[in-house]
Amino acid sequence: MRIVVKVGTSLIAPGGRIDTKRMRALVDQFDLDKHEYLMVTSGAIASGMSGLGLETRPTEVRLMQACAAVGQSLLMHTYEQLFFGKKVVAQLLLSSDDFTSTLRYQNLQNALGELLRLGVVPIVNENDSVSVRELVGAFGDNDELSALLATAVKADWLILLTDVDGFYVSNGRKKPRLLRTVRKMTAEMEAMASGSGKMGTGGMRSKLRAAKSASDFGVHVAIVSGRHPHAIGWAMERKIGTYFPPQARKD
Repeated sequence: MRIVVKVGTSLIAPGGRIDTKRMRALVDQFDLDKHEYLMVTSGAIASGMSGLGLETRPTEVRLMQACAAVGQSLLMHTYEQLFFGKKVVAQLLLSSDDFTSTLRYQNLQNALGELLRLGVVPIVNENDSVSVRELVGAFGDNDELSALLATAVKADWLILLTDVDGFYVSNGRKKPRLLRTVRKMTAEMEAMASGSGKMGTGGMRSKLRAAKSASDFGVHVAIVSGRHPHAIGWAMERKIGTYFPPQARKD
């Protein structure tokens, strides 16, 4: 199978410092002999904060760009170490233009297809150091990017790893209830979703939108806690977290 795994900032760099132990635990879950994997990684800005001696996430676009440039280098160095002896990794920094321009989209698909054929694990992120559309809220976030990527490579699965167990809905006076399966997205569901986290730009609402986008194109999608020791495998096999069945057949 072809699997896109999106990892959020809250897992990669909580507090502005790369959590190598957590990242290793995630990579160790990859069945690299059996499946093809692509990773969409957040955390460049948060990772760059420690390198630049910043304690809080910057709000000025130029400083966010600088953090992203420093943090992306740190992230890729970490991924190369984690996959050493297992797989070669490749870095792809993308912008919205790579998905809206027909020629660039075809070039992207060709590059990704060849990398996968060669057994490489593509590590994908938004090009925050140059393209500031995500930083100013014009493009979306890496949840949206992961859905676009899953569609571009005709993935079987999109796994959205976060710091909660899945999508919780209001249950009256009782505790919120984990919604196990979402067969149809509604406006009410989006309204229940929370906002973005302290370090990242996304949130549950963006994950719901990404899940809808990918499932509409025939991709199985799961929102699941990246802290679970078997998050990736069990999301597919046991449907832990919140599962979105595909709404259409892939071509």
